[in-house]
Amino acid sequence: MIAAIHQPNYLPWLGFFNKMARSDIFVIFDDVQLPRGKSFETRNRVKTPNGVQWLTVPIAEKGELNLIKDAMIVQDGKWQIKHWKTIQLSYKRAPYFDRYAARFDEIYSIPWEKLCDLNVALIKLIKELLGIKATLVSSSDLKIEARGTDKIFLILRELKADRYLTGEGKGSKRYVFEEDFVKNNIGLIYQDFEHPVYRQLWGDFAPELSVIDLLFNEGDRSLDILTGALS
Repeated sequence: MIAAIHQPNYLPWLGFFNKMARSDIFVIFDDVQLPRGKSFETRNRVKTPNGVQWLTVPIAEKGELNLIKDAMIVQDGKWQIKHWKTIQLSYKRAPYFDRYAARFDEIYSIPWEKLCDLNVALIKLIKELLGIKATLVSSSDLKIEARGTDKIFLILRELKADRYLTGEGKGSKRYVFEEDFVKNNIGLIYQDFEHPVYRQLWGDFAPELSVIDLLFNEGDRSLDILTGALS
């Protein structure tokens, strides 16, 4: 069984869902520290008529050592309106926006208090719309008290996974140590995601956007595109 582990990003990019689509079980790594400063847990990019734009969720007390699952959103009532309006203006002309808009509108109408709850709700919705079959598990539900690679191996053992899909490329092993996986009898698979080119609005192609850019422009073809089935 192939397992992957990833922090719950906000409106994740294509590579996030490529990893999920290649997994049998996908662990939402929510009981680790929220990175200080700018991170993909709190922001991502969309393509607007005026170019690529960041959408950022404001976090209260971000300088503290908050776990992702405990991070609280600033309750100013403005960011959700701004994000959804920007998405609408950016993608209302996209071929598949009308098909999916109501589902996203529902999420952006909820007064979210915790960042993780918002991100997981969006991840689950996009997973459903893409048609990805992987099982989702939150690491906090496993209640494993460990840190670093020890935590990863305990998670894999708890889930009875025999292969681990990592986002690290073969040429970059900063966080992945092959000998540790050999000792733990777990096969190591490198994702090595190659970003596809697909139909977009507003001029020249821009890579590494939120996956909603692909979804609104390509609809039913999106999963095949991000997994390389149409390449």
